[in-house]
Amino acid sequence: MVELAEIFRCYGPEYIDRFGSKMPPSHRRAINDIIDCRTEQMGGHLYRCENPNCEQIVYAYHSCGNRSCPKCGQDKTQRWIEKQNHLLLSTHYFLVTFTLPCELRPVARSNQKVAYNLLFKSSAAALQQLAKDQRFGGGDIGMMGGLHTWRRDMGYHPHVHFIVPGGGLSPDRSKWLPSNPEFFVPVQALSPIFRAKFRDALKKTDLFKSVPADVWQKDWVVHCKPVGNGNSALKYLAPYVYRVAITNKRIEKLENDQVTFRFKNSATDQWETATLPALEFIHRFLQHVLPKGFVKIRYYGFMAPNKKNLLAVAKYLLGATGVSVVTPAAEQPYVCPHCGAKLLHVKSLPKSTRAPP
Repeated sequence: MVELAEIFRCYGPEYIDRFGSKMPPSHRRAINDIIDCRTEQMGGHLYRCENPNCEQIVYAYHSCGNRSCPKCGQDKTQRWIEKQNHLLLSTHYFLVTFTLPCELRPVARSNQKVAYNLLFKSSAAALQQLAKDQRFGGGDIGMMGGLHTWRRDMGYHPHVHFIVPGGGLSPDRSKWLPSNPEFFVPVQALSPIFRAKFRDALKKTDLFKSVPADVWQKDWVVHCKPVGNGNSALKYLAPYVYRVAITNKRIEKLENDQVTFRFKNSATDQWETATLPALEFIHRFLQHVLPKGFVKIRYYGFMAPNKKNLLAVAKYLLGATGVSVVTPAAEQPYVCPHCGAKLLHVKSLPKSTRAPP
């Protein structure tokens, strides 16, 4: 099986030679980390099987921990869900998605921190504003949002998913104002509010003049759908937290300086293949590597870290029963891949150093 690390080993040096002067540090770091992940370069531990008839030697190398690494994300998803349990309310939830129009994507790709911050702030503010309307509940809501930047073929498509409890706190905090389990807010009304807030915020930057004027006249895409209870909502959002633009199992082959990979066409729901020159493949992947320190999961309203008292009020008003809690998975012991017996720790292996590609 071809892995992303192999593609980076083969073509990373050429990519850096050609585009290195324009590459942000986060892109170089992602290439180096993915190449080193779970290799002797990362260090690790040496184990020996306790079975005297086996005594298999096993090397377990550390993961790189880079959030863009396809090997590291899956292990973190369940732990992330467990840590969010304190936010769950015993009510129904919605998934609300805000997408940047195509005219804004070149600006966003070249100015990621500014554009993504505005995407978060304007979409959250728009949803909070509309939810306060008496026609749609009239409450102060809470929400958890995650940034997602790619289509299934790794094309650039920045959008934010919010999971939102179905209702909000009354202005005097004495009541929980529930929404219809099947309807939260009208997206036809939400879209122009989102557009206006993003436009007004962008005007305060030097980027506004780079945007075509007609983008402020078109409809912006917003979706809203029910997703069940709190635990279901977390499980829906969790893959977006640690999923990366492509997994190793979707890469089919690397030959003749080209990479072939599989993706599911969202329009037909059928699997298709795409073949790209290796350097173009690397470019598509790296455009989804976030700037260093950028926070891709954010909390608003009564879910914000500084509003814990309001979250406690919401829980009290809704009652503590009915919240589905995820039970942490038990830690599994290391076992011998040959005979299944327990592995005994022999020694730690130091991290190696080498020059980057």
